[in-house]
Amino acid sequence: MDIFLIIIASWVTGIIANIGYWGILALMTIESSFIPFPSEVVIPPAAYLAHQGQMNIYLVIIAGIIGSILGALINYYLALTLGRKVIYSFINNAKLDKAEKYFLEYGNSSTLIGRLIFGVRQLISIPAGFSKMKLSSFIFYTTLGSGIWVVILAILGYSFGSNQEVFEKYYGQISWFFVILAVIFVSSIIIKKKIRK
Repeated sequence: MDIFLIIIASWVTGIIANIGYWGILALMTIESSFIPFPSEVVIPPAAYLAHQGQMNIYLVIIAGIIGSILGALINYYLALTLGRKVIYSFINNAKLDKAEKYFLEYGNSSTLIGRLIFGVRQLISIPAGFSKMKLSSFIFYTTLGSGIWVVILAILGYSFGSNQEVFEKYYGQISWFFVILAVIFVSSIIIKKKIRK
């Protein structure tokens, strides 16, 4: 984690210490929307505060998941109501193209896997809105994917929040694990399609 993220993490820790669970919810809502803001500087510091007895780890996780869902719903409804032309005018086209291609290629379950992959996580909700994905399915997959990610960050922050080097080591390993998992997932879908043909 570079010095910039460390500064942000320190700033976020101060906010969370002052506004508590509502601060986590608000910051994770921002993180999960189209505004670039890393969840890695929200949940781990909050979990570390829980480790110190200043917060409840379960409420940290719940606030993080709810915030992620709210942010995803913002993206979903913006895409659903404004349409592709308007959204593409104010969001990075390359990243959005990547997320939309991923969604169209692998269907609804890509909403789950996409929530676990850096660079796709925040934007996967937009193609779901473009495609008018069923809201109940969208919320289900988003909750599942967000829940997994928030729990992992919470465990890392709770266990290694005071040791930045160890935190970065495990965070990197887990990130690569999900990239590999996504590759396996995508490969299995491609193989199934070829078998059907």
